Amino acid sequence: MLQKICVFLFAGLLQTAACFGFGPKPETIEQSFAIIKPTAVREGHIGAIIEMIEKANLKINGLKMTKLSVIDAESFYAEHKGKPFFKELITMMTSGPIVAMVVEGQDAIARLRTLVGATDPNKAANDTIRKAFGKNITENAIHASDSAESAIREIPFFFNSREMFP
Repeated sequence: MLQKICVFLFAGLLQTAACFGFGPKPETIEQSFAIIKPTAVREGHIGAIIEMIEKANLKINGLKMTKLSVIDAESFYAEHKGKPFFKELITMMTSGPIVAMVVEGQDAIARLRTLVGATDPNKAANDTIRKAFGKNITENAIHASDSAESAIREIPFFFNSREMFP
C-alpha cells in the first residue's frame, strides 16, 4: 500500500513540475499545410517531395490535386496583395495544378519549414525541398505554413473534415 501511495505522490510531483516548466516536455503534435506548386507538379516532383516529407517522419493526412482560379489564388495569398511580386505569384500559382497537403507530426510547422528551406532556392540549405526542386523565388517548388495561425487559416481553405485522416 505504501508503495502505491509513493508512486501516486511521485506522479503528482512530476505533473506539478511539468506545469511550472520543469521536467520533460510533452510532444506537440500539430498540423501544418503545404502546397506543391505548379512548376514542381509539371516537372514530376510530386512523389519525390512527398517522399522527403515522409522520410522526415511527418505524416500526410490530407492530400489533393486541384487547380486554383485567379480569385482563389488572390484570396489565399491576400496577405501579399500590393507587394511587387504579387501578380507574378498569382500567375504562377494559377498556371497549372497544385497538390495541397495537410501534414501532421511533432512540431510539424517548424519541422516542415526547415525541410522546405529558404524562399530563395539559391540560399536554401542542402537537403531541403527548395534546394532540390526550386528554380527561383517564385517557382520555389513548395509553400508551407509559417505559423500555427497560418495553418489554421490555410487548411480549411482546401480541406473539409471528411478529407483529412488523422
